[in-house]
Amino acid sequence: MPTRLFHISDVHFGVEDRVALAAVAEAVAREKPDAVVCTGDLTQRAKHSEYAAARDWFASLGVPVVLEPGNHDMPYYNPWERFTDPFRRYNALRAAVADGFASADVVLVPLRTTVRAQTRFPWSDGVVKPAALRGALEAIGALKAAGDLRTVIVIAHHPLLGDEGKPENPTIGGDAAFAQLAAAGADAVISGHVHVPFDQRREKGGHAMRMIGTGTLSTRLRHETPACWRVIECEAGGVIETHLRLIGAGAETL
Repeated sequence: MPTRLFHISDVHFGVEDRVALAAVAEAVAREKPDAVVCTGDLTQRAKHSEYAAARDWFASLGVPVVLEPGNHDMPYYNPWERFTDPFRRYNALRAAVADGFASADVVLVPLRTTVRAQTRFPWSDGVVKPAALRGALEAIGALKAAGDLRTVIVIAHHPLLGDEGKPENPTIGGDAAFAQLAAAGADAVISGHVHVPFDQRREKGGHAMRMIGTGTLSTRLRHETPACWRVIECEAGGVIETHLRLIGAGAETL
């Protein structure tokens, strides 16, 4: 049986869609995926109460949880904490609910695209810092050097590339990161942030890789896309199949 992941993102506890969360929780209980992967924006304003709600919900799922922070997960009302220890609240959540994930089919490699401050405004879009990219490349390199044939999926909050056909990329350093990760042997990068699902094969620098995104489980809908999440099934050797689940749509679409 392939490894089955539920990919969710942009839950935004504080403005969460409780119907959508209930639908995901029911599917988890019924189908028992190998893990639930959330690619950021767990909270709306990184309040303690929002993190407490996130902790309670993720802990209730009863399956391994993999988390990556988004731009909303750093303190909004406490500038001192944002600049001195921006991921303290997120790290406490991760320690409480992310209980480890291992698979014979797939390896999840984190890539932090969220930073405490930027030289542009607003600070919501992504930045791939050299140290973050280096860590991901080293992890992939170690797998390849060991002859590991498992599928490699990079997990990030922000899409590494902008919309096809548009000249600007909102993620600073995203183009170079995409090309280097693909060249290193990553099979896909999954993300959130834009609240719009997609599944594309993109190319940069002569190297191709899947870009897979899911929508939001909050009330902050965009472009009339309903709340949704994605099922990702993986086998070794770069085999990835995805199915998008639309909340309340009564159908599953690719």
